[in-house]
Amino acid sequence: MYKRNKLVICADGFRMSVQAHDGAYCEPRLDAQKNYSLVEVGFPSSEEKLLMPWAENQHKPTETVYGYVPVDIVTTVIVKHGGMMEGEVPPGVIPILKRD
Repeated sequence: MYKRNKLVICADGFRMSVQAHDGAYCEPRLDAQKNYSLVEVGFPSSEEKLLMPWAENQHKPTETVYGYVPVDIVTTVIVKHGGMMEGEVPPGVIPILKRD
């Protein structure tokens, strides 16, 4: 069994799942207390152009998984959407919080 992170919800309402564990498309694959370099993003609430190169199904961008996404891309997506209001990200992704 592996820990699933809570859904990331950004300030502008954008949502996505960001996971890293031995059952996810991530590096390293083994659960560790180390930072991940690549993570799995899933089922974003709208098409996000920054994520599209990693889309498993480019024709259904909100109904697919994005495997082995570099953590700096995920952090950039969070910043682009105003920061995190709630949710969790794996170690290695910078959890940029919304500023008041």
